[in-house]
Amino acid sequence: METILQTNQLVRRFGGLVAVNRVDFSLEKGEVRGLIGPNGSGKTTLINIITGVYEPTSGNVTFNNENISGLPPNQIARKGVLRTFQVPRLFGSMSVIENMLITRFANFSLGYRKHYDEAVAQADELLTTANLMHLRDEKAKTLSGGQKALVQFMRAFMVNNLQVLLLDEPFAGVNVIVKETMMDMIIRKAAEGITFLVVSHEMTSIRRLCPRVTVLAEGAVITEGSMDQIVANEQVISAYLGG
Repeated sequence: METILQTNQLVRRFGGLVAVNRVDFSLEKGEVRGLIGPNGSGKTTLINIITGVYEPTSGNVTFNNENISGLPPNQIARKGVLRTFQVPRLFGSMSVIENMLITRFANFSLGYRKHYDEAVAQADELLTTANLMHLRDEKAKTLSGGQKALVQFMRAFMVNNLQVLLLDEPFAGVNVIVKETMMDMIIRKAAEGITFLVVSHEMTSIRRLCPRVTVLAEGAVITEGSMDQIVANEQVISAYLGG
């Protein structure tokens, strides 16, 4: 398989705290990888480094064999690496359709009108898939928490060159219908070649989606493997339960 994203001896310190500790980690094109670990294990920090929110203290991140360490988030997103947030981040005073379109046209150019109708059609298709078309023209701030999470998730697919999508607790606080919509979309888009990293505490969802799972504890990768291998691993049991 083709490696699309890789971290090399990645370290991030906050003063005396080592939040990410020499992490070597890689994703293959089109895979759906799970990332699990106890609270405070460094999962979100790892996503923040990959997507440019934090710079690494040492080590680097490569995407399609290019070092992207230290690039700002907008440049990393433009290359095709996007992420969601555990608490959805939408523009509350803008409508749902405007929130969908902004990811396509964030890199503003005077020629955007040429592609506007095509982008609206794509956004409407995604909103229909997510059963959100009835909220198309509503302000994002009026949506429920689950609806906001779903709009944030579907919005990523408006980016034409999306290659890797990092999902930070996508199923937290959403109902079963929203969760099923997200999971079906992940499976469908992975089959089209998009790579996913799914951070979640919901082990049943991880088991269903992810043939391979990476486990972080105290900022370091302690093991990788199938979910059956993970749950039988003594280091994992110790990390979650204390040893």
